[in-house]
Formats: sequence, C-alpha cells, structure tokens
Amino acid sequence: MLENSSIWSNPAFVAIICMCVLSLLRLNVMLSMISATLIAGLMGGLGITESFNAMIDGMKGNLNIALSYILLGALAVAIAKSNLIKVALSKLIGLMNYKRSTFCFLIAFIACFSQNLVPVHIAFIPILIPPLLHLMNRLELDRRAVACALTFGLQAPYLVLPVGFGLIFQTTILEQLKANGVSATLAQITGVMWIAGLAMVVGLFVAVLTLYKKPRHYKEKSFNIENYDSLKLNYHDYLTFIGIIVAFVIQLATDSMPLAAFLALAIILLGRGIKFKETDSLMDDSVKMMAFIAFVMLVASGFGEVLQKVHAIEGLVNSITSVVQGKLLGAFLMLVVGLFITMGIGTSFGTIPIIAVFYVPLCAKLGFSIESTILLIGIAAALGDAGSPASDSTMGPTCGLNADNQHNHIYDTCVPTFLVYNLPLIVFGVVGALLLG
Repeated sequence: MLENSSIWSNPAFVAIICMCVLSLLRLNVMLSMISATLIAGLMGGLGITESFNAMIDGMKGNLNIALSYILLGALAVAIAKSNLIKVALSKLIGLMNYKRSTFCFLIAFIACFSQNLVPVHIAFIPILIPPLLHLMNRLELDRRAVACALTFGLQAPYLVLPVGFGLIFQTTILEQLKANGVSATLAQITGVMWIAGLAMVVGLFVAVLTLYKKPRHYKEKSFNIENYDSLKLNYHDYLTFIGIIVAFVIQLATDSMPLAAFLALAIILLGRGIKFKETDSLMDDSVKMMAFIAFVMLVASGFGEVLQKVHAIEGLVNSITSVVQGKLLGAFLMLVVGLFITMGIGTSFGTIPIIAVFYVPLCAKLGFSIESTILLIGIAAALGDAGSPASDSTMGPTCGLNADNQHNHIYDTCVPTFLVYNLPLIVFGVVGALLLG
C-alpha cells in the first residue's frame, strides 16, 4: 500500500521533515527525534505504545557506539586533567611566531591529533587558543581562517582515519550498512572516505590562502590566561602518555574503541594518574561531554527500527526513484538531505542511522556500487557538521577564539566553515559517487 502512496503521506518522509523542523526550531534534538519516531509509528499503523517499544528495541543497534562515546569521553577528561596537554601546548605556543598562512596550517595540523592519536576532542582548544590571541592580533590574522583551521582538525580526521573518533564514525557506517543488508568491511569504508578528506583539504586551502588571507585588525584586550610555563611532567603524566599509546595500539589491533579506551583508563587509574575517589567526577565530566551524543545515537537507531517496522522505506524509495531519474540528481539530493539533517541535529554521527535506513536501498535502486553508497552516506552525514551552530566542530573554535569577546559564533565561525567545507564536500561527493559507479 505504501509503495503507491504519495511521498507526502509516507511515514518516513513526514517523520524526517518533522524532526528537521523541530530541531531547527531549537527543540532539544533527542525530543525532536522521539517525536518524529512516534509520528512515523502512528502513521504506519502502530499504536503509541508499540511505537515506543519498537524504538527502545531498536536502540540496541548502537549500544557499542554509545559505550565508545562514554569511555572515550572519560579518557579525554583524564588526559585533559593531566599536565600532558598543557605542557605540550605551552611549548608549541612559544614556537608559533610564523606568518599568517603557516600559523593556520600548523593549528589545523595540531587539531587533527585531537580526534585520533590524543583523543581529547575539543578539550585542547581553551588551553591552546586564548594564549595565542595576542600573537594573532600582532599578525593581524583573520580569526575566520583560524576557525576554519580548527574545524578542519576536528572533522577531517574522523572522516578519513579509522582511529579514535574516526573508528567510531566508520564503524557506525559499517554497522548501519550491515543492518540494511549490505555486506562491507572497514577497509572498504576507509578506502573511499579519503575523497571526503580531500574535499576538506581543498576547503582549508581556499579559506587560508584566498577568502580570509587579508589582514584583519582586532583590539588588544587583556583577559585572564592560565600560565602553564612552570608546569612539569610527573610520573602520573608519563603513565597517561602510556595509556594514550595503549589506546591507539589496541584500537588498531582489535577495531574496538570501547576496549581501547577502557584499557587506557585502567592504566591511568592503576598508575594513580586519576585517583579512585576521583572516578565519579571523571565519569560525570565524561557524561557532560559525550553522553548527549551517545543517547542521540541510541535514539537514532530506534528511529531507524521504527521506519523499518512500518515498511515505510520501500515506499519512500519508490516514490523518490519515480521522480529522480539518474545518478547525478540522486546523489546531489541525498547529500543535500544529509546536510539539512546534520544541521538540524548538530551531529554527523547521529545522522548516519537516520539516513542509512533509506539511502542504502535508494542507492541500490539507482544503481550505485557499494563504494559509492559508502561515500554518499559518509559525506551526507558529514555535511553540516561544519557550519551547524549546535555542532562541537563550530562551538569548540568559538569557545577559544572569543576569549576576548571579538569573535562572533555565527558570522565568524559558522558561516565561513559552512562555505569552505560543505560546498567542496558536495562537489567531491557527487563526482566521487559517479566515478565509483
């Protein structure tokens, strides 16, 4: 019955539109997704209780990802509490008296390590950036270029490298492909996502060397900056460093981010880098940093389960393919839809379970290969992470660059990063999908 119905009455289509609208109206993302899930269930013939139960049952599909977020968040907090990052960054600050473009590229390079080798996420930004604002002012460096450099470091590594947050991102794609009937490997995902990374590199060069190359004057303001020059590494810091190496090696050997993060935490705890009595505070801070995204991932998995249960996907796919003739338009529309969803909910990781449930059959219907399907899902999810006002990839840079109240979140971070990264990602996504078949 759904196959012949209008796209406007399809439960999947209506639910996704409702979710995006509610999110853009700034209703809490999780509440928006739950509301959309119930709408899909009711439109598909399920009762409200049955819809809720189906959603809860579907959450188990992302339990591994959710646990990864919580444990990796705890590891990030443990690393941030040590002197390791503070000492390393204070040494770097003393070396960063370069010209504007070199400064930006170095910032991007440093930021890349926050997603994989030293997975502290955005915790390094308040330590690194405020002490550098005086140098940026002296260089007359446009902070929009620095915002783009930081966002590059926060996003490009997880798209390309299956380590740290990248392992979570690519594992999420892998699990959602399998959940929707496509057999793939992590190597296949890594083998095509470099195209997304190349698009990000192009965007970074455009931002630093073209759009925001001109000098920009800022007022010299005094504000409180913590001085880390006198800090020294101690026994506990070296154990934290060993924990980081263990996490890096274990995740490469096992493809298990939760196990890697747990073993790294165990080393830090046994070495008294974090005392047992401090673990409650550690986990509380981890929950504040990561739990919301973890729960969004769980609800997103439940959302996909309800759409599957009401058999709305096949009808939506048939409706779309009857309108969309050809791969070019199909690829473009899939990427644009992903952009709006990620802009709405603020996390590319949470977008994957939502779009995979109908992108996988849609790609098959349009004749895309598995590699093209992977690329479209990965880039469609990533689109909007740069530029979304609610994303860590934009809030983190603003947090550091606005320490002296001279950097606007929307116009100096969101708009520049949206332009320089999302446009190349769309172009590279469409062209890459067509070339991959």
